[in-house]
Amino acid sequence: MLNALSIDLEYWYSAELVRKFAAESAEKRLDLIAEMTRPILDLLDGFGVSATFFVLGVVAEEHPEVVEEIYESGHEIGSHAYSHKTLYELGRERFEEEIKLSVELLRGITKEKPVGFRAPSFSVDNSTRWAFEVLERYGFKYDSSVFPIRTRLYGVPNAPVQIYKPLKEEITKEDPERDEGGIIEFPLTVVKLVGRNIPVSGGFFLRVLPLKILKSALKRVNAKERRPAVIYLHPWEVYAETPRLNLPLSSRFITYYGIGSAKKKLEGLLRCFKFAPMREVLGL
Repeated sequence: MLNALSIDLEYWYSAELVRKFAAESAEKRLDLIAEMTRPILDLLDGFGVSATFFVLGVVAEEHPEVVEEIYESGHEIGSHAYSHKTLYELGRERFEEEIKLSVELLRGITKEKPVGFRAPSFSVDNSTRWAFEVLERYGFKYDSSVFPIRTRLYGVPNAPVQIYKPLKEEITKEDPERDEGGIIEFPLTVVKLVGRNIPVSGGFFLRVLPLKILKSALKRVNAKERRPAVIYLHPWEVYAETPRLNLPLSSRFITYYGIGSAKKKLEGLLRCFKFAPMREVLGL
């Protein structure tokens, strides 16, 4: 089965747990986006695998050459909004401004309009479901922001785990009548264990879980549950020299644990499973 591989292309200090501390640090001046992206591009090229890169608008604005290289290497370019502020922070009006700017920037580089979107910090839930109307207005076809778990930052624990089209009034329910039109939701991958959804999608969860467990989970999702998985990573997670800030203990663990092992785990998954851009997996 074909699974989706996605990379959130953002700065090492864009993450919610890091941003406010980085603003006070001189290390924020370290612009490492090109260096951090290189290991992923080389790894994917070595395996002949294409992925979806959800690009932050400010990165596209400041480093169009990086985005151009990714696109020219055969990868799909999607939108990650502009500033990496969550949809809760932005509100509908400012979110629409960011989407408009993001589309303009990405289209200026690739000559194509992006059809895929991922919200910063997975900040799509029922309180921000208006995002789907905005995305549809700007020509997007799919979203991959709904995470069927609950963390202190994000999550929609009762959302469907399979690909679906959400009801406009309730994103945890599938719209049975929307055969054409509407946004397709490709939720982040979880597996159910003892009645709870356990995340195995990537990011921190890829870094903290042993490769054996990750492989077992993806095999279950593909073979038993007959659905494609989606894996996500950030460039800073596979770059050994990512700057370390003096974060609170829990934030430091979530942000930096396992950075040294992430690339090897991704390589292990690439050896065992088939991956493609999200657009291809969805048949768009």
